[in-house]
Amino acid sequence: MNVTAARKPSPPVRRPIGVFDSGVGGLTVVRQLRRLLPGEDIVYLGDTARVPYGTKSPPTIVRFACEDARFLLAQRVKAIVVACNTASALALDVLEQKFDLPVFGVIGPGAQAAVRRTRNHRIGVIATSSTIRSGAYERAIRHADPAAKVTARACPLLVPLVEEGWLRHPVTDAVLREYLAPVLARGVDTLVLGCTHYPLLKPAIRRVTGAGVTLIDSAESCAAAVRERLGELHLLNPATRKGTIQPFVTDEPGRFRELSRRFLRDAIRPPVHIDLQV
Repeated sequence: MNVTAARKPSPPVRRPIGVFDSGVGGLTVVRQLRRLLPGEDIVYLGDTARVPYGTKSPPTIVRFACEDARFLLAQRVKAIVVACNTASALALDVLEQKFDLPVFGVIGPGAQAAVRRTRNHRIGVIATSSTIRSGAYERAIRHADPAAKVTARACPLLVPLVEEGWLRHPVTDAVLREYLAPVLARGVDTLVLGCTHYPLLKPAIRRVTGAGVTLIDSAESCAAAVRERLGELHLLNPATRKGTIQPFVTDEPGRFRELSRRFLRDAIRPPVHIDLQV
């Protein structure tokens, strides 16, 4: 056996796509990547020991994001997807400057999709408090369409409701009606789901908005952007076999595995517990 050949690094196209989030929500991005790029291997890092990022200061979020990215680089990924709206809002520019590989966030693709789909230039955004405070979606939408009128609404109760599994529950419907009433009152015809947990609430949100409002799934938009850019860079894996998903977590692998079934609805390898501080 040729030892040198056996140890030869895999070509870039064969390397996995790296995805990180502060917890399990980023698995909705993985789910969309799997749908659009079924042959790609994916390495997922859930920083469950430090979730949520949204309660941390901007410098801390940037530090966490850089640590996450370095871990993924050690797994020899060919691209990094920041499947966390808070980290996308506050750390994406730093990651793009610091690391020499394609880096994707969820905010830009979601904003651009909203601008393409709106008919009256009135766009709503629902997200976590930290993402709304950052103003990142509003800036991205107005950059793409200066005429856009953006109504943003923080919805802090939705993430725990999703993780509790209350996707079809009267309490969830009541909370959504409360959160969405002022947004819908502004006449929006397009609503950005600006948190990676929110796609699981699409049926419930649709019950409140009705069919006249277009829902923009930031996870879906991000996956489409990854496919387009990797295609341009000739980095798409030509393999016809189904890709693997290897998760790593910084805490509670058992809970992660339980929630991953709800978020991903696909086979996943057992999560590996790691310590980013080592």
